[in-house]
Amino acid sequence: MIGVLAKRFARNRASSGTIGHQASVSLTSRPGRLLIYLLMVVWTIPTFGIAVSSIRPENDVKTTGWWTWFTNPSFTLENYRSVLSSAPGDDNMGKFLLNSLRITIPSVMLSVGLGLLAAYAFSWMVFKGRDWLFVGIIGLLMVPLQMAFVPLLQLFTGGAHIGTVTIFPDLDIGGTVVGVWIAHTCFGLPFCIFILKNFVSALPKDIIEAARVDGAGHGTIFVRMIVPLSVPALASLGIFQFMWIYNDYLIALIYSGRDNAPIVAKLRDVTGTRGQDYHLLTASGMISMLLPVGVFFALQKYFVRGLLAGAVKG
Repeated sequence: MIGVLAKRFARNRASSGTIGHQASVSLTSRPGRLLIYLLMVVWTIPTFGIAVSSIRPENDVKTTGWWTWFTNPSFTLENYRSVLSSAPGDDNMGKFLLNSLRITIPSVMLSVGLGLLAAYAFSWMVFKGRDWLFVGIIGLLMVPLQMAFVPLLQLFTGGAHIGTVTIFPDLDIGGTVVGVWIAHTCFGLPFCIFILKNFVSALPKDIIEAARVDGAGHGTIFVRMIVPLSVPALASLGIFQFMWIYNDYLIALIYSGRDNAPIVAKLRDVTGTRGQDYHLLTASGMISMLLPVGVFFALQKYFVRGLLAGAVKG
């Protein structure tokens, strides 16, 4: 019976490998490449339409479709001047772009840095309840973020109380960038720990044990070995976190005040009360899009290296 099952497993494995090979060959063939290029063009059309609308005059945007630009081309930078103007009553998107950077960069550093510390602890430190604690952290990935919005906001603005007993003081950080940092760090840590733990635990055990034999403590091992070896994974995860935090709307809307709102929260107000300022929305959208696109292309080699890291052992 065991022999029959083994032969069946080997046959299924061989057939699955053949199917995977055929799929890879079909994607690298001429029809496969043409299909990929077609999907790329279809995916890019909406972004291209926004870019074209952002440089068209207001009247043209409101009266004709963006595709008519090819037969009746027109060009203006007035839309960008309007949204970047810092005059009273204007949108001043530059200010909100800086707000996005003030929120995103520290939040990414905190979530990825603390995630690497926790990943090292779960991978190479032995303590009671380690496995159950890690399971609990992974379980947090299943909890909707919306369930924690109100309790966390109450903690930021009024502390935590049981009857007349104060178990956590009022932090008084509601509407500040510090509150947004903490919120993004709390909501992003389970994912960061899960991803980094898989990478850190796959590092060669021999080098960790050799460092311990030489008398290195956990701090020395973490700083001099774990961090340098984890650069590809950190870069890849950092790009993911940057994209998610930069494009987040809901968390920023709840925890940041009006003056500290990021650019994605400001986009809601650009269209006007009845959506009549679509020409300004397209220009604002292009401004908000430039930074994450630039970050992705600047760190693309690290992103690919991070995806391949740990794929091949030995």
